[in-house]
Amino acid sequence: MKSTSKSSSQEHNLAQTGDTRVSAKISRETISTLSVAILCLVLLFSARLINPALGSWSQIETVLVLGFFLVVLSFGQGLVILTGGLDLSLPATITLGGILATNWIGAGNPDEWYLLPAVLAVCGLVGLASAIGVIWLRVPPFIMTMATSIIVASALLGYTRGTPRGTAPDMAVALMKGDILGVPAPIVVLIIFVIVGWLFQSRSVYGRYLYAIGTNIEAARNAAVPVTAMRILPYVLSAICAGFVGIALVGYSSGATLRMGDDYLLPSIASVVIGGSLILGGRGTFLGSVGGALLLTILGTIIATLGLEFGFRTIIEGSIILIALLLLREELFQKLRSLKS
Repeated sequence: MKSTSKSSSQEHNLAQTGDTRVSAKISRETISTLSVAILCLVLLFSARLINPALGSWSQIETVLVLGFFLVVLSFGQGLVILTGGLDLSLPATITLGGILATNWIGAGNPDEWYLLPAVLAVCGLVGLASAIGVIWLRVPPFIMTMATSIIVASALLGYTRGTPRGTAPDMAVALMKGDILGVPAPIVVLIIFVIVGWLFQSRSVYGRYLYAIGTNIEAARNAAVPVTAMRILPYVLSAICAGFVGIALVGYSSGATLRMGDDYLLPSIASVVIGGSLILGGRGTFLGSVGGALLLTILGTIIATLGLEFGFRTIIEGSIILIALLLLREELFQKLRSLKS
């Protein structure tokens, strides 16, 4: 009875700590999310001054469809960053999901309904391997996930002999090129994904555990949080999200390449940071990451419309990360609060 009472007391203390943390930081996270949302709208509609086609409903649909990939990635990457980690294996895992989808399944395969989950399970094992290295072998997250990425990329190079073959599964094509009640299917799936992701990160007990671990891992352990299991979960979910994006990219482009995930690593980190997450963990919201992902997608669309080189996008993304890190410093919010008071 005493043990049960002690456990209940610890969980109550954790809930109180989580509530205090949320109430203390809600204004900061709300400000970050709203700022990104406003910037997205301003950038989207002011782009009409550059090109009348920009800012139209057709272009908004394009932004949402293209942003679908980055939003899904930012969910997984955001969970890893929330716990104080970083996942650099996303490009290789995206490629893994795409290549397995085309090689194992392909078009017209009646067994795709269970083979697609099998592909995601294999990708999840990549995340599990990264988690094992980070948690039990105590390898720094960026080194472990980079090593995982190199191993997976090398294995895929040998598996495909440098030339991926196969066709996109029918379900992947339907996901990216179909429509639901006249609305593009990716937009419908995106809305559902955002709602589920937000509920998981901000409203579930698992989300509160992740915030607690990112804020103070020892305090979380003392409060009876299953720290080991909860540190594994973000890496596995991140890898599954990356594999899902690989499958979706195959449906969108009708094929897989060995470099299909390379362009998404920096944007996945930038989306999370721009959305207000602390790169050291313990702070951030999924809605903020969604705003960051859409902001980068809008910028990419404008750059493509202007005919600028792809390198300009990388420069802009790197600059945005730096600016976001500077603007989201604790000192700035303390000054804003002092001015407000």
